[in-house]
Amino acid sequence: MKKGYLGIDVGSVSTNLIVIDENDEVLASLYLRTQGQPIRVIQEGMKEISSLVPADVEIHAAGTTGSARYLGGIMVGADIIKNEITAHAIGTSRFVPGVQTILEIGGQDSKIIILRDGIVTDFAMNTVCAAGTGSFLDQQSARLCIPIEDFGELALKSKNPVRIAGRCAVFAESDMIHKQQLGHSMEDIIAGLCDALVRNYLNNVGKGKEILPPIAFQGGVAANAGMKKAFEKSLNHEVIIPKNFAVMGALGVAIIAREAVQKKKETTFKGFEVTDFSYKTRSFECQSCPNRCEVVQFFQNGEVIARWGSRCGKWDVQAS
Repeated sequence: MKKGYLGIDVGSVSTNLIVIDENDEVLASLYLRTQGQPIRVIQEGMKEISSLVPADVEIHAAGTTGSARYLGGIMVGADIIKNEITAHAIGTSRFVPGVQTILEIGGQDSKIIILRDGIVTDFAMNTVCAAGTGSFLDQQSARLCIPIEDFGELALKSKNPVRIAGRCAVFAESDMIHKQQLGHSMEDIIAGLCDALVRNYLNNVGKGKEILPPIAFQGGVAANAGMKKAFEKSLNHEVIIPKNFAVMGALGVAIIAREAVQKKKETTFKGFEVTDFSYKTRSFECQSCPNRCEVVQFFQNGEVIARWGSRCGKWDVQAS
């Protein structure tokens, strides 16, 4: 049997699952919408990716990252649970040697990661303003009745991009409508939208950061060639889009899990059978002191396998 390593990135918008081999080659990958139901989506994802993994591959390690990484880690028996900054940095470093800056834009959030000599030295995240995320382009593509997949190609045809106020998604939309009424071409408006998103990103997430090459651009928005061009124009540097740019968090944590198991020699992965388990989350208020902590209990097949939330740690428990 060949060895496979599972990485799961559970975010607020999407959940990515990936299985890699010893050489970081992707054997199977999956993108799902989280839809506010991480437990259900993780179970569905595990069931689906198990059918995509080659029959001669056995999972030897598993890792989780993302906003629901602890929940996912408990469910699948992860060998490692890592924050998304570390996961993205590790994954990108494998595919862009010597990378010093990582630009990441997803559907609902964005981040920048600064590395020096392979070590994360600084980072920033934006989870508030829609004008700095992929949803900004999605909204405008819907309004323009143009598939988001065509945005990049149209932006590259622009000869004279219009300047659109991109500090706020609401202002950007009204400004875009005004530019349409003035008769600007669709290509110039779309290129202007890409430039506006890049300005917003650099003025907020990238503010005060020393952006040095090599520069990697990843996340779902990296599929937009217009955004790549807009970043290169603003930064005056080449921007590299790495292989597997859309699932770099999951890929990174799969690599970390593989290294963790190589050290401890055994995995805690529960297997794809977790799709058959019943999971529930309940909480109660601890009355032991004035803090009145909300303690969360996580049940697997009716049995408490994890508990967290108390400030003093009185109730915290995580089953092996």
